[in-house]
Amino acid sequence: MEKEKKSNAFYKRLRNKYRLVVLNDETFEEKISLKLSRLNVFLVLTTVALMLIGSTILLIAFTPLREYIPGYASTELRRKAVELTLRTDSIELVLAANERYLHNINNVIAGRPLDDLTLKVNDTAEATGDLAPKISEADSSLRQIVEEEERFNISNKPDAGLLNISFMAPVKGVISSSFNKTENHFGVDVTAGKNTPIKACMTGTVVFADWTTQSGYVVIVQHSKEILSVYKHCSALLKKQGDYVQTGEAIAIIGNSGEHSTGPHLHFELWHLGNPVNPESYISF
Repeated sequence: MEKEKKSNAFYKRLRNKYRLVVLNDETFEEKISLKLSRLNVFLVLTTVALMLIGSTILLIAFTPLREYIPGYASTELRRKAVELTLRTDSIELVLAANERYLHNINNVIAGRPLDDLTLKVNDTAEATGDLAPKISEADSSLRQIVEEEERFNISNKPDAGLLNISFMAPVKGVISSSFNKTENHFGVDVTAGKNTPIKACMTGTVVFADWTTQSGYVVIVQHSKEILSVYKHCSALLKKQGDYVQTGEAIAIIGNSGEHSTGPHLHFELWHLGNPVNPESYISF
């Protein structure tokens, strides 16, 4: 009972009416007169506070004013961050491609096969696992017949695209060592007279022209249709990296430079689609 009396008394105090009067200080004339209670004042102040909080949230959420609040990033900064991220990804891809290209150039200089950067069919089958379709016996027999018929089709050879291309002999001379892929001899050695100029076998761009320990002065020219020509053991270079050369244009002088050279000659290599091919099949020396 006492608790109820106390709560009733507190509630009555909240509802007690008070008069707020504003008087003229000189004439004591009543200007404003308001009847207030503690409960009304509390409700009005709470409502005003909630309105201010809501207005502030709306201003921050839907106007540029939020950019001036510490911790909020501006829309322009976010846009630039996304743009820089995309540019970084593109640059990383370009750098990776350039690194693979330079690595393959080093392989050519050292006489090693180029790295195969494509996914093998077997790798794909292993990656797909049980998802690979099952082939019936009839399909297998048909595929075997087609493969037998196409095995000697010249258009299926890796270097078939070179047959319709005219190459110029880099030098005219005697072949002292022929192409032998099994022995990692990926080109031909051609002997010629002293100071004989070495000519570009076809139009292209010089991608490498410098000294190497094993092959001496080396020139590598990138041609169209993914063809690469390599000229090793030169005594002097007439072109530099980045030069554009025409078919038959002198690019170096025959020589005997490098640890792997045993006499004045030109070691000439021809690469197509990342594979070494026999230059004698396309060029008459």
